Amino acid sequence: MIFGFNTDVKHEGTVYHVQSEARENELLLQTQVFVRGRCIGKRATSYADTASGYGFSDQQKEGVLRDQHRMVLDAIRDGRLDSVFDRRETPESLAATKELDVQWLNAESVHADRQLLLRLRVTDSGATVEGARLTVRFARPDAAPFYAQVATGFDGDAEMKIDVDESSLPDSAILVQASYSGRTATRKFQLRKVEA
Repeated sequence: MIFGFNTDVKHEGTVYHVQSEARENELLLQTQVFVRGRCIGKRATSYADTASGYGFSDQQKEGVLRDQHRMVLDAIRDGRLDSVFDRRETPESLAATKELDVQWLNAESVHADRQLLLRLRVTDSGATVEGARLTVRFARPDAAPFYAQVATGFDGDAEMKIDVDESSLPDSAILVQASYSGRTATRKFQLRKVEA
C-alpha cells in the first residue's frame, strides 16, 4: 500500500509544506518540510528492524508516519521546527538525503501568451537524471484538475506548456511527481502573482 500526508501550515508569515511518505525501498518513514518548493529539512524513521520480523502491518506504518507528521506540524506551530530535523549522520538520515528531488527552474516567470510554462529539473543525490518521468497535476479553484506527463532529457530538465488564462493562476497549485528507478519524489508548488 502506498500512502502519505501533505499539509500546508502557516507560522509567522511563512507557509510550510509538510510532506510525509513511506519510502519502501529504503525502509524509511520520512517527513520533509518545504518553503517555496525548497526542502529545508527532514525527519526519517527507519523500520528496517521491525520489517525483518513479522507483524508490522501497513496500518501500523501509516500510524507511525501519521504521528511523525503531526509532531512536525506541532513543532512548526510552536516555533521549534529545527529541534525535530535529523542532524545526526545515521544510516536513516543519510538514506533520506540520497533521494530524488524536483526543482522548479523558472518559478519567477511562468506565464506568458496565455500559457503556463514549467521548466523542471530532476536530480538524484544532486546529480541530474535523464529519463525521469514527471507527472504534473495543475489544480485550479474554478475548474477540474489538469494532468500531463513528460520525461527529462539528457540534462535532467523537462519543459511543459499548459494553456491557461492568467486570471486562473491565483490560488492554483501544481503538484509534480518524479519517478525514476522505482523511486518517487513529490513536490507541491503554489502559484502567486509576482508584482513588477
